Amino acid sequence: MGATVTTKRVFPNLTFNQPLLMLQAPGDNSRWYVLEKGGAVRAFANDPNAATASTAIALPADSTGEGGLLGMAFHPQYAANHQVFLSFTETGPSPSIPLISRLARFTTPDNGATFTLASRQNVLSLNQPYTNHKGGNVAFGPDGFLYIGFGDGGSGGDPQGHAQNTKDLLGDMLRLDVDHGTPYSIPTGATGNPFAGNPLCPADNSSTQSCPEIYAWGLRNPWRWSFDSATGDLWVADVGQNRYEEIDRLQRGGNYGWNCREGTHAYTDSTPAASCATTTGFVEPVVDYDHTQGNSVTGGFVYRGTSLPALVGHYVFADYGSGRIWRLDSNGSGGYTAVQLVDTSLSIASFGQGNDGELYVVDIGGGALYELVDGGGATGGSPVPTQLSATGCVSAADASKPAAGLIPYDVAAPFWSDGATKERWLAIPNGTSISVGADGDFTFPSGTVLMKHFRVNGSLIETRLFMRHPDGDWAGYTYEWNAQHTDATLVQGGKTVATATQNWIYPSGDDCLRCHTAAAGHALGLESAQLNHDFTYASTGRTANELLTLDKIVLFTTPLGDPASQPVLPDPFGSAALAQRARAYLHTNCSQCHRPNGPTPSSMDLRYSTALANTGACDAPPQSGDLGIGAAARIIAPGAAASSVLLSRINRRDANQMPPLATNVIDTAGVQLISDWIASLTTCQ
Repeated sequence: MGATVTTKRVFPNLTFNQPLLMLQAPGDNSRWYVLEKGGAVRAFANDPNAATASTAIALPADSTGEGGLLGMAFHPQYAANHQVFLSFTETGPSPSIPLISRLARFTTPDNGATFTLASRQNVLSLNQPYTNHKGGNVAFGPDGFLYIGFGDGGSGGDPQGHAQNTKDLLGDMLRLDVDHGTPYSIPTGATGNPFAGNPLCPADNSSTQSCPEIYAWGLRNPWRWSFDSATGDLWVADVGQNRYEEIDRLQRGGNYGWNCREGTHAYTDSTPAASCATTTGFVEPVVDYDHTQGNSVTGGFVYRGTSLPALVGHYVFADYGSGRIWRLDSNGSGGYTAVQLVDTSLSIASFGQGNDGELYVVDIGGGALYELVDGGGATGGSPVPTQLSATGCVSAADASKPAAGLIPYDVAAPFWSDGATKERWLAIPNGTSISVGADGDFTFPSGTVLMKHFRVNGSLIETRLFMRHPDGDWAGYTYEWNAQHTDATLVQGGKTVATATQNWIYPSGDDCLRCHTAAAGHALGLESAQLNHDFTYASTGRTANELLTLDKIVLFTTPLGDPASQPVLPDPFGSAALAQRARAYLHTNCSQCHRPNGPTPSSMDLRYSTALANTGACDAPPQSGDLGIGAAARIIAPGAAASSVLLSRINRRDANQMPPLATNVIDTAGVQLISDWIASLTTCQ
């Protein structure tokens, strides 16, 4: 099949706060609804020029970690009964139950303009032991029953074996009859739920019998799933642990393998549940893919629209981490093959399907909505030359030197890159300028190019380009230098090369976007605090403040003025106070992901400007496993470096390491810095 597809922004006048879902009410094409993670349902007219979105309802959702407002489903008889079902998390009663998942029914008094808080009827509640792996998607099936998918409850590797335990509701797909019974009844008969007849399971996961609510189990974190509107097939994207992502086609009574299996592979990263030794009959995924392609699958829909005829009947899904979008093609033997449609820079939290069958993409990072449209015959080839010398970014006489016009810069707190030294340059199109946000982050115009040389033991090994293309999307490209240092060749898809001293990782374009996050403004290091220091310019030998220099050559939309009025980030290994240097290190190496709206399941904010007590890390229990530390584990344990999961992640190179990719070498100086700082803490203030 030769479908060429791209994404096109729709409703460009609207931007949302961490959108997680978009949908329409059945039979009503006049309006769209967008769910925001914080708890609001926003409604707006189905008009390309729509400029306002009203709040249809605002729930008291707790959006800690992977919690928040997670799902919405209109009753099949919505036009007559005005019922809508919302799935969300609320604050739990104790640290051992930080969140409670809720499924609640609401009604509208005004044809969907608003949904009344006072009409709330709780249908199902579920205590959550951690703040990640909530699942929470909800939809009505073609059988008229309500389905809701829950993750395994969180932590790492599901050590409690929730997904294989049918006596609780974690790690399962549930099916409920919400039209009968109080608060619901269980589908029975030949096509009923597998454990129909048993007592309803309580919220506290204390049942002694298999839960009758369960339709299928063995799921880690079913993140977005849907029914094919033509066939009724239930397609589920199940987020993997450290190695594999999978797509499943769920059947009644199926066990999909977690935590015994990850994708089609045995799960061996931690000790699986005891049931793994005896449980047989796992249902294999339709497809899986490893983490060279992405790291967090996002389920979509089987396309049933008319704008993309070649896509009709194909399941479409994406990866939140890499931004890639795929379709599934039949392999001719009863199975499927994933075929990439487009590689985006979007943080795809979900797809939306209009009543007309067209597909949309929800970008949680940028807060915008996109539609899948015809790509106009795009070939999918790389938009940059194979040789660095042909890019125009380097000197024609010496490719190891920048082209004329590129502006050198340096940062106060460099990112750890396995001991490499780095040289940096930037270039923006003539007639454009850089704007600076209230937080000091730079926003660059389309056409911007950032270039960075990497040297190991003084030898030039890699050059990376980070470019903002004319459509506004950022993309990263990496080049491997030849032994003569005369030119460098584009590396497609990333690779690792053994050097005389270490294994050097060339990241893929997807890897670049996993660190250069939308939440951090994509262009890392280029912010006021990082550049507010003196720098010696090699071309002139003069030393001057970088911010002042950039201001003088009119690169900023609004002049910055006196650098003394701008924030300053210290050198982590300089002479500033220990706490300031440690926080600068975390800002550079961690905060691009660990910040508000960042792509991680944790709720930490490790920006330098955030007070320690407000980081969500100090004296906080870990949200993704204790790494064997035990009950004393905290993300940052004041005065106890050995009990601090944050330090343990920095001081390892395995599936639980931080930074999570593109590094094989531990930063021993950084480990010592953070260890000394944690040991010096007496409180979180």
